Amino acid sequence: MNTPASHFLAYMYRLKYIERWSLMRNTNRESVAEHSFHVALTAHLLCTIANEQFQRGINTDKVVTMALFHDATEVFTGDIPTPVKHHNPRILNNFREIEQLAADRLLDMIPAQLQAVYEPLLGVGQQDPELKKYVKAADLIDAYLKCTLELATGNREFAEAKRQTEQKMKDLQMEEVNYFLNVFLPSFEMTLDEMSKSD
Repeated sequence: MNTPASHFLAYMYRLKYIERWSLMRNTNRESVAEHSFHVALTAHLLCTIANEQFQRGINTDKVVTMALFHDATEVFTGDIPTPVKHHNPRILNNFREIEQLAADRLLDMIPAQLQAVYEPLLGVGQQDPELKKYVKAADLIDAYLKCTLELATGNREFAEAKRQTEQKMKDLQMEEVNYFLNVFLPSFEMTLDEMSKSD
């Protein structure tokens, strides 16, 4: 069986070149690849909290896989800052259309016999709204942690972004998010020496 070469994975590896928070002054730069890893890691923890602490029965493996691919289209679109995307409904609609075209392009690169697996991960097919909510929560938490770390260095550029992200997390009304913030957030506001002392 002769399957043509696919550029899909090579494009995914290029997510490490796409920078996030491009309109903001950053003390620590972050790529979309780093962000995707952090979101997947956080999603795993959120699902574990959901299942072990609140007996939810969430499919952790599926959520983590969705999280890994949640920004895959940014290899073509770049990271469009939230204030730009949400400036008005027309810009948002146009961006969603571009995002869909990028997802279709990525899917077309995948061998036909594998496409059914990647179609929902790239946002071409339907995703379970409950599982998608955990990816969204993890995405917001990662943004919140980024803001927290930037503010800890004295970079006030992220103060408003932190406030807005905190409100979005509250709007989700997820006990898992509250648990995460109470148990895991405090360490992000500590130095390495402070964490070492409390081990």
